[in-house]
Amino acid sequence: MLVRFLDVLIAGLVMGGIYALAAMGLNLQYGVVRVLNMAHGDFIMLGGFAAFWLFTLLGINPLLALLVCAPLMFALGLIVHRLVYQPLRVKAQSISSFEGYSILASYGLIFILQNLVIVSWGGRLKAYSYLASPVNILGAIFAANRLVALLLTAVISIGFYLFLSRTRTGKAIRAIAQDTEVAHLMGINVDRLYGLTFSLGAVLAGMAGVILSTMFPVSATMGFSYTLIAVVVIVLGGLGNILGGLVGGLVLGIVGAVVTDLQPGLVMVAFYVMFLAILLLKPTGIFGKQGS
Repeated sequence: MLVRFLDVLIAGLVMGGIYALAAMGLNLQYGVVRVLNMAHGDFIMLGGFAAFWLFTLLGINPLLALLVCAPLMFALGLIVHRLVYQPLRVKAQSISSFEGYSILASYGLIFILQNLVIVSWGGRLKAYSYLASPVNILGAIFAANRLVALLLTAVISIGFYLFLSRTRTGKAIRAIAQDTEVAHLMGINVDRLYGLTFSLGAVLAGMAGVILSTMFPVSATMGFSYTLIAVVVIVLGGLGNILGGLVGGLVLGIVGAVVTDLQPGLVMVAFYVMFLAILLLKPTGIFGKQGS
């Protein structure tokens, strides 16, 4: 029983950490920039492919690939925001119309990114072996890459939470999320921070993809499922609540591990049941405030 409990717990925490990392990025993009980026999972996919090719072609350690991918994903996020979402914001007559246009644009972005990857690298699964050696913890056997992934997601998530809560830029981003007009009147360069925030969301997605690639194969079509999971985590933790997203990701990861242990085919069903239950019972999320 102890071994089975540890198997489920570690598996849940590992996947929960990745879900939380992905959800933090999407939470930023929607909570601050008001872009419900349905292509968010495809940035995860790009991070996974980048790590795969850096490792297999150049022999670059995936841990170092995190440092290589971060500026690349930031640049890609900045380009996408400036070419796609910023013009839509200027032309939209209201924030609600901008949100609608941005969702439609993000679906187009999905097909662009997926087809570029398929044309460039094919549609087959890509995988590599990294730290696959077994580690024994109280009789339970885990691949070392799982434990490294758990540590990395924890460090990145906590570091980013501290960035948002302690730094001047992070506080400015939170101010925009709370009230854009007041933030603008206080002298905050809202337009510049929109681009920065969207790009940081892309960086978090890319990092999640790099970590994911050390454990599982990556494919050109993997992104959309992770976008949906990130949406579930955001609803679970509360829109705009970064700490709630972290906890929500871990909760979802553990629930997924428990369901996988009992009946693997029902994992996504369990996620959607949680999603609907939260929407019906507490639409603001577990950590959200009524009227916020």
